Amino acid sequence: MPVIHYHAPLRALVAVRGHPFDRSAFDAMFQAMPGISATMVDQPAAALLMNPDGMRDFDALVLYDMPGLDFDADPRPGIIAPSSALQVGFRALLEQGKGVVALHHALAGWPDWSEYHDWLGGQFLYRPATVRGRACRDSGYRHDVSYTATTCPHPVTEGVAHRFALTDELYLAEVFEDDVEPLLISDASTHRDAYWSAAQAMEGRMFANDGWDHPPGSHLIGWTKMAINSRLVYLQPGDGPSAYDNPDYRRLVENALRWVATPAG
Repeated sequence: MPVIHYHAPLRALVAVRGHPFDRSAFDAMFQAMPGISATMVDQPAAALLMNPDGMRDFDALVLYDMPGLDFDADPRPGIIAPSSALQVGFRALLEQGKGVVALHHALAGWPDWSEYHDWLGGQFLYRPATVRGRACRDSGYRHDVSYTATTCPHPVTEGVAHRFALTDELYLAEVFEDDVEPLLISDASTHRDAYWSAAQAMEGRMFANDGWDHPPGSHLIGWTKMAINSRLVYLQPGDGPSAYDNPDYRRLVENALRWVATPAG
């Protein structure tokens, strides 16, 4: 495997908010990474930094946020469009080659910004929608699923067990498999019976899937791709401390940060 070179400390801007999480446990994961300095910034303030000027003093961007959704709206969720300044600034950041690590619920952010999800490599849907010209059902979720993850050869998986156990939330979401390079594969079921409907949860039925005819989904739960000129890694695990405290998951996130912060070429 090639050696990942970086300068110390590697400075990461970590965008958070939009989904409940254990802030202390999440921060502790980054604090345990030698030579990495992580600065958490809540949305919507984080969006103001997602441009070449705002990210000038950072080496990588971590997305652990879920912007563009209003869970107090009626009906839920309300959809908020990204500002034109954010769209221009984020694209310029990727044209510049700034690396991005997206984690867990970041796949649901900015639901009406299709280009954003093309960059991420997939999308979690809170309601049925048209994705890449195809009508899609709302996505599925299931908490506290115990499964085995298998890694694919790549610098991001170096030093991670080839197979390791996780107990975490899983999604049944849209994955653009043809556009990504696999990193992590789950052995958990991708059948609709194993998941709850996100749209029904928004209607007040948190653990229901009555009449929800979602097709079987992808076993792919981690990947990398180029987002314009930037290296991007997405890791679907990361709902809570059971993932944050897992040494293999920590190593994946750390490797991902170091890899995306290394210029492509």
